Amino acid sequence: MVNRLLPDTSLVLSIRLQGKVSLAAHDTIVDLPTFTLSGLRKTNRIANYGEYTANLLVVFRVGAATAFFKEPLHGLFEAHVPLDQLEGHSGLHLLEEQLGEAVHTTDRVALVERYLLQQLLGTKSDPLILESIRRIQAKQGQVKIRELAGSLYISQDAFEKRFRRLAGVTPKQFAFITKMRAIVLRAQQQDSLADMAFDAGYYDLPHFNKDFKLFTGQTPTAFQQQPIIM
Repeated sequence: MVNRLLPDTSLVLSIRLQGKVSLAAHDTIVDLPTFTLSGLRKTNRIANYGEYTANLLVVFRVGAATAFFKEPLHGLFEAHVPLDQLEGHSGLHLLEEQLGEAVHTTDRVALVERYLLQQLLGTKSDPLILESIRRIQAKQGQVKIRELAGSLYISQDAFEKRFRRLAGVTPKQFAFITKMRAIVLRAQQQDSLADMAFDAGYYDLPHFNKDFKLFTGQTPTAFQQQPIIM
């Protein structure tokens, strides 16, 4: 099976239970290891699943992955990293054996949850950045970062550093992903391309078409003929 994966605002831990998975992007194909942590990204990926493949996905809430990983999350932008290369996650052989022996999906989920709870770092959340994320999402990504930082009474430089640390991307990148996902949802509903572009703040269709294709891998017209299920 082949599936086109669109960017999202959450980091994802992919656990391959059986079979084979490869990702294609930028004219390269990479076979994924058993445990893969995927950072945020602005571009789509093509996933190829071999016969009898089964995966378990852990989708972290926005801003929550910092509680489980010591590495700076913005270093994972547009990247897929084997989990055992990250600090504190080298001993995965036991978990892999336990997942292989488990019979039911609920048992596998419990094993992964137990493992992650053991990795919990006890880091504190950042209420200011979480509020900024809420505002970006409420505006569907159509915000000016300087104005957003000012409304939260923080300098733009300090704001961007704290945002990258928590969300794994810059505020501008996060806003772009949020905006494009809102556009894609409208495209699935067969809304007018001109209306979508104008409402999203684009002043010319070529720029809109370029960003849409970067995000989905398809032109808006081609996408509406065969929309992707998000």
